[in-house]
Amino acid sequence: MTTSPDVRRTPRTEPLGAAVPSAVPTHWYNLAADLPSPVPPALHPGTRQPLTPDDLAPLFPMALIGQEVTTDRYVEIPQTVREIYALWRPSPLVRALRLERALGTPARIYYKYEGVSPAGSHKPNTAVAQAYYNAVEGITKLTTETGAGQWGASLSMACSLLGLECEVWQVRASYDSKPYRRMQMETYGAVCHPSPSHLTEAGRAMLEADPHTTGSLGMAISEAVEAAAADPAAHYALGSVLNHVLLHQTVIGQEALAQLDEIGEQADVVFGCAGGGSNLGGLTFPFLGRNLRERTSTRVVACEPAACPSLTQGEYRYDFGDVAGLTPLLKMHTLGKDFVPPPIHAGGLRYHGMAPMVSHAKELGLLDAIAVDQETAFAAGVEFARAEGIIPAPESTHAVAGALAHARAATDAETIVIGLSGNGVLDLPAYHDFL
Repeated sequence: MTTSPDVRRTPRTEPLGAAVPSAVPTHWYNLAADLPSPVPPALHPGTRQPLTPDDLAPLFPMALIGQEVTTDRYVEIPQTVREIYALWRPSPLVRALRLERALGTPARIYYKYEGVSPAGSHKPNTAVAQAYYNAVEGITKLTTETGAGQWGASLSMACSLLGLECEVWQVRASYDSKPYRRMQMETYGAVCHPSPSHLTEAGRAMLEADPHTTGSLGMAISEAVEAAAADPAAHYALGSVLNHVLLHQTVIGQEALAQLDEIGEQADVVFGCAGGGSNLGGLTFPFLGRNLRERTSTRVVACEPAACPSLTQGEYRYDFGDVAGLTPLLKMHTLGKDFVPPPIHAGGLRYHGMAPMVSHAKELGLLDAIAVDQETAFAAGVEFARAEGIIPAPESTHAVAGALAHARAATDAETIVIGLSGNGVLDLPAYHDFL
């Protein structure tokens, strides 16, 4: 696939001076500053010693490495990033009056809708930041993995806006079942491969072991990391799990808190879908931070797929983030790096592990977790769509399902917040299969 040289090879990081709404956060929030005990450090896969900045430098720019380990409560958002955020931020917090009526619940239900982003999900919140910091450091290409394609599409968009090349390895199950996501990536100028592929040593080994594998995020990560490590002009970008990714996503929760404050509401319970942890952390960490600092009592519920239940059934231990063992060892809830989940429609949640900071918060008792089966999730998505008009992404339906069950059992006028992490307009074949 060809792209025009001026689009691909001229990183654009200078602010345009465009007006940015005052409601767009000026800083990201870091839960590490308020946790009662620190998150266990990532370990070098060879020495098993805590990682140093030099260990991460081949894959990430120094600014992101600094954000990975900082304990500062707030990190300033660069003006260029805020200007791009302003294309869709602040995202709306909507009272789901029709859904309340359909459920016959006394609860008040709100949803924070991230599907208004150009790529259709919450993922651009970190994709834009990561592309920006890489461009500033002189990197000209990013590699990554993607499951359902939301992250791949978001990084493709961010790279196109900031003048970088983008190469994506998409989990085979989603590559085959979600062709429109791949088309979206290619429209933004990215190259997308099914994973595992014959393009990397890791991919070839996986195919030799199982020529018919449906793939996994762990496999795709191995391929993207290998490709980046072999190219001095390239870095790797990750769509979830790591601290800096969750940091960037906290614009969601900060906006939600401000929007609730503006109307005199306080959330009693917040439901977010959980795969690798970026959407859940981005939505809920600001609420948890307020709980810790101000002794508020908002309950947080992580809603994960029953087919890939890392929080509810995984072990809390050090494990690799990928199948080939190329990544650092992370202390997290994990089903094991070799776990290959069924090819469920919520491809963005098909990850064997959970973000270390989310896992640590779970261990500290700061949040709860439930597992939702695919049929229950899609039934909730259809019910939400028929009441509110928005078709949720398959990932988001898990949070919707958790919230609907809670609302049906509610006996008083409590306030429920749902993280609607993306729209499902490119996932209609999945809804068709369900219907």
